[in-house]
Amino acid sequence: MQKHKNLKLLAIYLGLGFAFLLPQTAFAATGDVSSVESFIQSLIQVIAGLAGLVATGFFVVGGFTYITSSGNPEHLDKAKRTIWYSGVGLAITIAAFVLSSIVTTLATNAFGK
Repeated sequence: MQKHKNLKLLAIYLGLGFAFLLPQTAFAATGDVSSVESFIQSLIQVIAGLAGLVATGFFVVGGFTYITSSGNPEHLDKAKRTIWYSGVGLAITIAAFVLSSIVTTLATNAFGK
């Protein structure tokens, strides 16, 4: 009885496992440059949006620290640096977004779609 049960399990394992050993036909993927371009543009837009949200958050933190510093020079300096660095980060993010849009437009005009 145990022998028949083991044989059935072996047959099931071999039957299921054999399907993974059979070769599948591989077809070449048709690549479309415009889909890759739109994916990269979407990715850049998402990253720039997230960076803008982070910069806005740091503006709020810096402003809150500035307001609640109570005249303490160390806290004022820290708040000013936070606001300054978040502004620089936001400027770099906007510049990167604009630069990527310019490069995409130039590449599209040069190579066509």
